[in-house]
Amino acid sequence: MNKLDITDAEQAAQLVSMGLRGRQVPGRDAVYRTLVDRYRCDDVFAAAVDAIAMGLGLAVLDVTAVSGIVLAAQPGSPFEIKMDDYARQAKLRERRDTEKVLHGIAHLAIAALAFPRPDDLANDQYVGRVSVEAVDLVVRETCRVLKDRTMTETGNTDTSAEAPELEQAWRAYANRHEVASTKDNRNNSDSTRGMVRRALRWLAERGLVQAVGEESDETFRPTSRYQIHVRQLASQAAFRELLELGVVPRIALEPAHVTPAAPAN
Repeated sequence: MNKLDITDAEQAAQLVSMGLRGRQVPGRDAVYRTLVDRYRCDDVFAAAVDAIAMGLGLAVLDVTAVSGIVLAAQPGSPFEIKMDDYARQAKLRERRDTEKVLHGIAHLAIAALAFPRPDDLANDQYVGRVSVEAVDLVVRETCRVLKDRTMTETGNTDTSAEAPELEQAWRAYANRHEVASTKDNRNNSDSTRGMVRRALRWLAERGLVQAVGEESDETFRPTSRYQIHVRQLASQAAFRELLELGVVPRIALEPAHVTPAAPAN
C-alpha cells in the first residue's frame, strides 16, 4: 500500500485550499488540473484529501475535471455560512426569524429554477439561465398557490400569529414590494427583487453562477459547481415540496428564462 510523505500531504491540503476559491477552476490552472487528476486516479491521495477536508469541517461533494473539488461546510465548521449572518447584513423589516426564511426562500427558488426537472439536474451538459425577474415570479406564483391551498383547506386566507413559520414567511414575501427605488434610483435590497439579486450576486462571488448578457446583474447561468451543490439540496424536503407545487416548470421552461447551452466552466 502506498504511503503519503510530507510533500503529498501538502499537495492534498493544497487541493482543499483550491476548492475554497470558488472561481478557480482546473481548466485555467495547470497545478489544479494535476491535483484533480491525481485525486481521481490515486485512492491513497484521495483519502488524504477527504480526511483533511473532514478535519476542517468540510465535505467533498465531488471532484471533476470541469468543476475541480467541490466542498460543502458541515454544521459547526468555521467555513459554515449561517442564514442568520447572511440575513443580518440586509435591512430587517420582519422578525429576524421570518427575514431569515425569506432569504432562504430566494436561494431555494434559484436552485429550483436553475434545474427544474430531474433530467436537467442529472445532465452535466445542461445549463439553465436564471433571471432576477423569473425567480421573483416563481416565488410569487408559489405564494399564490399556497394562498389558494389555505383557502381550500380552511376557507380563510388570513395568516394568524400562530401559523407555522414557513407559512408566515411566504405571506411576508407576497406582501413585500417587488421593486423599491432608493434615492439614487438603484433597486433597494429590501425589495423582493433586490433580495433575489443579492442572492445571485452572492452565488456569483463563490463561482456557483456566472453573469451573462448586457445586464450583468439580472441574468445568470449556473456553473457545474452549483449543479453539484443542488444535487445535494434536491434530497431536502423543502426543495422537493417547492417542485411538487408545480409552479417552477410552468415559468422556468419559457425560452426567455432557461436555454440549453454549452457546458459550464
